[in-house]
Amino acid sequence: MTSNPDSSVPNITHRPRRLRRTPALRRMVKETNLSVNDLIYPLFVMEGEGKKVEITSMPGCYRYTPDLLLEEIAAVAELGINAIALFPVISESKKDDTGSESYNPEGLVQQTVQAIKQAVPQIVVITDVALDPFTTHGHDGLIDENGTILNDPTVEVLVKMALSQAESGADMVAPSDMMDGRIGAIRKALDAEGYINVGILAYSAKYASAYYGPFRDALDSAPKFGDKKTYQMDAGNAREAIKETFLDIAEGADIVMVKPALAYLDIIHQIRSETNLPVAAYNVSGEYAMIKAAAQQGWIDEKQVMLETLLSIKRAGADLILTYFAKEVAMILG
Repeated sequence: MTSNPDSSVPNITHRPRRLRRTPALRRMVKETNLSVNDLIYPLFVMEGEGKKVEITSMPGCYRYTPDLLLEEIAAVAELGINAIALFPVISESKKDDTGSESYNPEGLVQQTVQAIKQAVPQIVVITDVALDPFTTHGHDGLIDENGTILNDPTVEVLVKMALSQAESGADMVAPSDMMDGRIGAIRKALDAEGYINVGILAYSAKYASAYYGPFRDALDSAPKFGDKKTYQMDAGNAREAIKETFLDIAEGADIVMVKPALAYLDIIHQIRSETNLPVAAYNVSGEYAMIKAAAQQGWIDEKQVMLETLLSIKRAGADLILTYFAKEVAMILG
C-alpha cells in the first residue's frame, strides 16, 4: 500500500494536480493546442532582384524582392504553413493621392501573386486590400480638400484593387481599410466577374492601435497627417466590434478577423461566441517587436513567451493567427 505523502493533510476529494503529474497526462488533458495549421505568415515584398533587407524594428523579418520571396515561401510551405499574407513596399514614385497603382495589372502585388502561384501553387495567397501603401498621404482612403477620408469613393477603388488581385490569382482578398460597405461591394464585384471562389478575409474589428508602428516602418506607410481614428475602431469599444463583424458576415465575409490580438483577447472571445465563421486574429508587429526586444535583453525566454502568447490567442477563440513568428513556430512544432 502506497503511503500518502500528504498524510498530515485532511482528506481531499478533488485533486486537479493528479492530471498535471506527468508530461503525458498534461498532454492528454490539454484543452487548447497550437498547430502549424493555425498559422498565416505575413510577408513583405519590394521591387528589385536579389535583395533581402531586415526591418530594424522587427528583428528577423525582412523585405524581400520577388525572387527571394519565392524561396522563402517555398521554405515555409515545406514546414507545413498553408497560407501567406502579402504586403507590398511601394516606391514613392508610384504613389499618388488616389492609390491608382493598387489596381495596376502590372503592379508589384499582381506580378508577385502570379509568380507565387506558379512557383508554389499549393500555398494560399492572401492579399491586402487597403490604399495606405499606395497613397502619398498614407491613409487607407481617398481624401477631400479638408482632409476628410471619403468612404464611398474609396470603396470604388478598393473594388478595383480586389478584382485586380483576384485576376492575378489571389486565393483570398483581405480588406483591411475599415470603410463601411466594402465587403459587400467587393463580394458583389468578384461574383459578377466570375471570381466566386475567391474568398474574403475581413478585417472586421480593426482598432486604431499604437501596436502598428513597426509595420508602418516596414511599408513606409504611416499617415502623413492626422490619424486613422475616423475609420479604425476606438480601443474602448467592444459592442461595436460585434456590430462590425455582423455587418461583414451579412455582406459576404468568409473569415472575420480581430486586429491587434493581445490587447483584444476579450474581443476575439466575444466574436468567437457570436459566429460559426472561422475567426482570425492578427498578432501584430508591435506585439512581435516587444517579445523580440525583451528577448534580446535577456529578460524573457523568447521561445516560451512566443508559444504562450500564440496559445493565448488560440485559447481566446481564434481559429487562425497571422503572426511574424509563424516560421519559427512551424520549425518548433515540426
